[in-house]
Amino acid sequence: MLIKILGQAAGGKVASADVIALIGFTVMGQLPVLLILTGFISVLWAVTRSYQDSEMVVWFASGVSLLNWIKPVMSFGIPIVALTASLTFFGTPWANRQSTELKERYEKRDDIAKVSPGKFQESASSDRIFFVESVAGDLGKVQNIFVNTMNSGRSSVIVAKEGAIEIDKNGDKFVVMSKGRRYDGLPTEPDFQMMQFERYGILMASQTKALVEDKSAKSMSLSELLDNQSSSYNQGELLWRVSLPLMAAILMFLAVPLGFVNPRVGRSANLIIALLLVVLYLNMTNIVQASVVQGRMSFKMAWWPLQSVALILVGLSFAWRINVNSRMHPLVLWSSFKGCFHSKKGKTAADAAKAGQVSSS
Repeated sequence: MLIKILGQAAGGKVASADVIALIGFTVMGQLPVLLILTGFISVLWAVTRSYQDSEMVVWFASGVSLLNWIKPVMSFGIPIVALTASLTFFGTPWANRQSTELKERYEKRDDIAKVSPGKFQESASSDRIFFVESVAGDLGKVQNIFVNTMNSGRSSVIVAKEGAIEIDKNGDKFVVMSKGRRYDGLPTEPDFQMMQFERYGILMASQTKALVEDKSAKSMSLSELLDNQSSSYNQGELLWRVSLPLMAAILMFLAVPLGFVNPRVGRSANLIIALLLVVLYLNMTNIVQASVVQGRMSFKMAWWPLQSVALILVGLSFAWRINVNSRMHPLVLWSSFKGCFHSKKGKTAADAAKAGQVSSS
């Protein structure tokens, strides 16, 4: 995001003075997802370290269940979930509005004011190219100016010694150039014209337009989203905001059973599985949101199935780790099956050897 914003500033799409503010607003927009990952990895790392240092052996030997991890995880996770919800519902939309306002304010500045000395710059309407050699005084006055305008497929080139912004009584903005020349058309064409002027004005904007308020779904406040549920884009954005705090809480509880590692084996496989589950969870949330935006699902039918599946997965994971010594545990059943299979295989081999001895006799 830093490289993208710096590229926009270098390309003249945003003001250089607004780069730091835009980076801050962008970071605020990404913080909810970063907080979710932070909470999940923190709990996962703590549980994994307890297993690796054999502290969980003492924990279980003392007659304490894995469910007793829920209370400390809640104490640690509630502030993170609350902060995630605050940023998702209030902080991120505000940051998006501020970022859009900065970009729109820069777009509505005078084309001359946006020109950097020694660099060609395209106007907002894409029909005019400016070049100035230097700036004199404030940004409204430039020296040695070059303007190339395309009008109905006809090129017009203006060069002048200096130029400045002026506003008439009607509020229209003009760039007034002095001591220059204007060339219309191409020298090889019969209608080519060349003229000299002492003062020449170009209309830049008809009155100053107010900033257009950003009404995109990502910039709407929570109350606006709730009042405008007719749009599928608004429903998709509301689904995303509701899903993030729930995701933060569910993933921290899921990290407790996923934190199991065998101290003699290592923790690489466990961490890979955990991170793959997080990626799957985030992608499934994006898919459900896209389905709501495309109108294939309603908000009422989209927000709860994925969260319910995640909660069921948390319950099954806890049951898997708590009842690991039960005779009905899948690992115990698999071990019994392998033992039975190997015993039958050994018995078959012994019978075959015995039959071979009898036949040789």
